[in-house]
Amino acid sequence: MSINVRSGADKLTEVADQYLKGKTFGLLTNPTGIDSRYRSTIEICASLEQAELKALFGCEHGIRGDRQAGVKFEEETDPETGLTVHSLYGKHRAPTAEMLEGLDAIVFDIQDLGVRFYTYLSTLVYVMQACAEHGVEVIVLDRPNPLGGHGAEGGYLQEGFYSMVGAWRIPFSTGLTIGEFATFVQRRMEKPCELQVVRLEGWRRDMEYPDTGLPWILPSPNMPTIDTVRIYTGNCLFEGTNLSEGRGTTKPFEMFGAPWLRHRELCAEMNALKLPGVVFHPITFTPVISKHRGELCNGVMTFVTDKRAYEAAATGLRLIHRIMTLHPEDFRWVKPDDAESGWFIDVLSGSDRVRKTLHLEGALEAILADWQADSRDWETIRQSSLLYD
Repeated sequence: MSINVRSGADKLTEVADQYLKGKTFGLLTNPTGIDSRYRSTIEICASLEQAELKALFGCEHGIRGDRQAGVKFEEETDPETGLTVHSLYGKHRAPTAEMLEGLDAIVFDIQDLGVRFYTYLSTLVYVMQACAEHGVEVIVLDRPNPLGGHGAEGGYLQEGFYSMVGAWRIPFSTGLTIGEFATFVQRRMEKPCELQVVRLEGWRRDMEYPDTGLPWILPSPNMPTIDTVRIYTGNCLFEGTNLSEGRGTTKPFEMFGAPWLRHRELCAEMNALKLPGVVFHPITFTPVISKHRGELCNGVMTFVTDKRAYEAAATGLRLIHRIMTLHPEDFRWVKPDDAESGWFIDVLSGSDRVRKTLHLEGALEAILADWQADSRDWETIRQSSLLYD
């Protein structure tokens, strides 16, 4: 496929004089930080003659993508460059004054999904807040939203439920590029950071990632394909339950299940609802990591038949509601290992409403109605931050 879009990384050497000349800077990236010629952003930044790359910063999964979800790590030395890698997914979630000392700017280059609970958005918020506090510039190398720039799903994050899987009041999915999200946040920060966005060239809002021609690198170990990305916005809610969300399989999030699940009955009932753009099929699988590791699970495979009609967030919640009804003795909400985060479904969904009310008559439709209202509102308020047509 021909390259139709140029990312911020593709333009970095061209704009280095404008944004980085004479500066000492850090780079926050991961394996997705590559240009269309398959050169890593680390390599590009290290080769700049007009600026000095002094430090690297790593978020969840690490700068080389070698850590599974939730695995914490601390400061280390990058074996390829010899640079210090400051961890933003361990003791610290935001850069400290010591990490930022001597830096004029931080360059951010990570392929995001445009989904609130995918932690890269939270890391960007924390970096922007820390840089504002210490007078360090933030330069975002923009990348496409994998599912395009239209639409949004799910409800807003509510006060009291902010966490690493939700650091700003946005719905489940944003329909924004990472640069547009940074622009939205910067304009609403109590103390704004100095922000520059190296914009995309050739990207349109109706483009999904395969349309761009850019190389796809797994943004994290359990996000292998665009099909996974499409379903993640809804089926990520299974992380807050005692069902496997498919981690440790070749189709994470596209499949889910548990040893006790009556999967054939569930599929029949869900298909009878004729939900837009989706069909469910019974399968079995055995995860090699995470929940139900090594156990044979009765599972469900999610097939998206119409990507424009499919409603990931609503579908995910309907699935959980149906499973709760079928398995009142087996189904449970779960807490993450980090007890201070509370119930995981609360921070994922943005409030305790799902956990406390979903089992009640009429609650499902009421929640979905409010989520739809929130996403419509978001479509309006995000307009001033859009950088592309």
